[in-house]
Amino acid sequence: MDATLSFTVTDADTAAAVGSGSLPVLGTPRLLAWCEAATCAAIDPTLAPGETSVGTRVELEHLGASAVGQRVEVSASASYVDGRLHRFTVAARHVGGSAVGKVVGTGEITRVVVDAERFLGRL
Repeated sequence: MDATLSFTVTDADTAAAVGSGSLPVLGTPRLLAWCEAATCAAIDPTLAPGETSVGTRVELEHLGASAVGQRVEVSASASYVDGRLHRFTVAARHVGGSAVGKVVGTGEITRVVVDAERFLGRL
């Protein structure tokens, strides 16, 4: 299970916009959201009808800044699967510009497969 998604940093993605600082660079919460989106893209094709996955654990290091306009490629690769539990290694890199290939984030995200209706019924 692997997936790669590409994003371009916009003003709405900055730390200042998402409330995680005052600088006009990619905010960590947005980077995390992009990493989670990549894990969903990786696991979704394996889900049965009525199933979805929920995030249960996140470990993320935001290693470098990304300016507005910078393209960022986020990849997720399954590193461990045990029944409903799926653990992914995630990485974010710059695409294009003078910092091509620069790693700006790495981490691990755990997702668990659930029956969507049953899960929501417990709320």
